[in-house]
Amino acid sequence: MTGKIIIITAPSGAGKTSITRYLQAKYPVLAFSVSAATRSPREQERNGVDYYFMSTEEFQHKIQENEFVEWEMVYEGKYYGTLKSELERIWAQGRVPMLDIDVKGAIHVQLQFPDSSFSLFVEPPSVAELEKRLRSRGTESDDSIATRVNKAAYELSFKHSFNKVVVNHVLDVACREAEEAIVAFLNGS
Repeated sequence: MTGKIIIITAPSGAGKTSITRYLQAKYPVLAFSVSAATRSPREQERNGVDYYFMSTEEFQHKIQENEFVEWEMVYEGKYYGTLKSELERIWAQGRVPMLDIDVKGAIHVQLQFPDSSFSLFVEPPSVAELEKRLRSRGTESDDSIATRVNKAAYELSFKHSFNKVVVNHVLDVACREAEEAIVAFLNGS
């Protein structure tokens, strides 16, 4: 069974997870699609809730078995992906999976589900503001922040590949813009 899919993508730190949480809290039909990842859990993250944390070997085995809708080595040695079984689990509940994924993965899912997906790109006000947000998290090293900021400039070049672009100057405004576009998609307009 295949249903609709909502894809939310952005450079790291642009606000995609905050927007995803806002939408999920307001619309119970939307279900967060838990991604698989080979990185270590951050404090407060739980396996099966925030990510399916797995070893690189387990992830690579799932790649060989064609168990992913999309996967990428997002950062050196760090794999992320969306399991087919996760989408099927959500559709079986009669809900719509909401994917909070990187830009390359979002393009890949969009290509596989051109008629049943809606993609939203969350753009930061600037790369400087993005760096400030990443630093304020207090979870990244200077090298990690530099890698994410450099990657963000590249990812921003793909923003026109998506159905809707929302600039996150003010989170409340960005959430409402995202909500309006996604509700229109869900209602078929």
